[in-house]
Amino acid sequence: MKTRANRRSWPARVLVMLMMMLALVTTAFAVDPTEETGTKMIECPDCGTVGICMECYTQDPDCAACEGSGVCATCGGEGYIPSPSRFFNTVISLLPPVIAIALALLTKEVYSSLFIGILVGGLLYSNFSFEGTVTHVFSDGIASVLSDSYNVGILVFLVILGAMVCLMNKAGGSAAFGRWAKTHIKTRVGAQLASILLGGLIFIDDYFNCLTVGSVMRPVTDEHQVSRAKLAYLIDSTAAPICIIAPISSWAAAVAGFAEDGQGLNLFINAIPYNFYALLTIIMMVGLVLLKVDFGPMAKFERNAIENSDLFSGSNPYAMMDEEVEENKGIVMDLVMPIVMLVVCCVMGMLYSGGFFDAGSENFHSIQAAFSASDASIGLMFGSAFGLVFAFVYYTLRRSMSFRDMMGCIPEGFKAMVPAIMILTFAWSLKAMTDSLGAKYFVRDFVRTSATGVQMLLPVIVFVIGCLLAFATGTSWGTFGILIPIVQSVFSMDNPLAIVCIAACMAGAVCGDHCSPISDTTIMASAGAQCDHVNHVSTQLPYAISCAVISGLSYILAGFLASNGLPAVIALPVGIVMMIGYLFFVKSRQSATQKA
Repeated sequence: MKTRANRRSWPARVLVMLMMMLALVTTAFAVDPTEETGTKMIECPDCGTVGICMECYTQDPDCAACEGSGVCATCGGEGYIPSPSRFFNTVISLLPPVIAIALALLTKEVYSSLFIGILVGGLLYSNFSFEGTVTHVFSDGIASVLSDSYNVGILVFLVILGAMVCLMNKAGGSAAFGRWAKTHIKTRVGAQLASILLGGLIFIDDYFNCLTVGSVMRPVTDEHQVSRAKLAYLIDSTAAPICIIAPISSWAAAVAGFAEDGQGLNLFINAIPYNFYALLTIIMMVGLVLLKVDFGPMAKFERNAIENSDLFSGSNPYAMMDEEVEENKGIVMDLVMPIVMLVVCCVMGMLYSGGFFDAGSENFHSIQAAFSASDASIGLMFGSAFGLVFAFVYYTLRRSMSFRDMMGCIPEGFKAMVPAIMILTFAWSLKAMTDSLGAKYFVRDFVRTSATGVQMLLPVIVFVIGCLLAFATGTSWGTFGILIPIVQSVFSMDNPLAIVCIAACMAGAVCGDHCSPISDTTIMASAGAQCDHVNHVSTQLPYAISCAVISGLSYILAGFLASNGLPAVIALPVGIVMMIGYLFFVKSRQSATQKA
């Protein structure tokens, strides 16, 4: 009977499949209303642009959902519906992140500031309906981002990193590395340069960079009285700025994926000399360390660290991770071996997620292509899990601690990462609110209608818009996804301005990401340095803005050169000279103030 039933049903199944294929093909060739300037349309939440009833798939004439029509009742077969919010694709759509960022900087309290921003987004989306606001904030916001597999993978990675840090502390590895560093790294400058060097070597992914560099270098910088705010700045400045100029990184993969002509990796490589913000950030960071100069709020934090041995200039949100260990317990390899294996496992995880190990399969990729196709969330999650297993085996063989103590490090590591997890969750939710209000369409339309009329200034315009968009949304990759296709639609790739504008887009995205309190990379840098998040943002902001101004001037020069047939790369050495001159100016002002 089962076989006969299957035989009778196969024509219906084939018909369903043909209907679905026809609907998908029709949708693919239809005009996408979301691409129209000033659009108020969104994808139908029930059929996902397919246009057919997803309850009966056009097969039930008695279907209550579509009343037998086979058409999606929500969109009437169009695949798209008008946004329920009257603020969709307006300047008001940028209000939630602006409010959250302003409150965080004013109140120095990040959790409530982010939640108020989320709440404002919910109010705007629901047109100030109480029930609609609650539903959107919790169902479409917080619950939605926590059910996203990519986000969950990053949270798992965070928890495992917290457990590994706890293991290394309890085994005495961190203390042993601090003792070793005391004899080999003898100055504050050396400790900071070592942090920069390590950050430059770990260019695979910014998340991994932030947490790994922080775990390794905290004992060294603490020993030399480098404030945690300064360490967080060094970590943050060797994360995204390094990744955005490294062809083998998750960021290169993101840019390659957003380019529309299939030549994304070539565009990425060609744009490196014009990525002024990333390159000048590295120059500035090294210059600040070598010249021993700090300004803005960072100067106060560094002064407190040097004169009073106060590394935090306030409370330490990660104090629960500080544990007393025996003075001579542990050896340097108790920190180095787990970290090295973690790096190896995460690299292998990235390659695995990119298809490098699928030999003989159509999904197989070379090393370079595998990195381009990799999923950072999967790769880091798998890699950190294997790294944790190695740490357990290693510490068991070393008899560094009991099995019960090792298991106890898992919940302790989780608790230590709660501040970062909370901020990340709220930041992701705030981004979901901004997306639901169509902020990306507003920015896209602004670029299309305003920027194309001033060719020579287009690089700096794209840079500024990228800064503002990434700052408001807290996402570099989302900024790439919006601006790179727009730049490609404005210029043909043989136009000298095209590569400069694509580089300006990437530089602006990194700059905004670097400045934003709701950026996941900024949050990770705070967690890696175990520094108060608002302190990190407030001390880093003057440095990032200074670099952004010099980068903007460089893009004005690059636009002028490219528009007149001259090599735009000349703007890079000019920008470097401006940056070095600025640092010497700050140094001279500081020396004059001290003498007075």
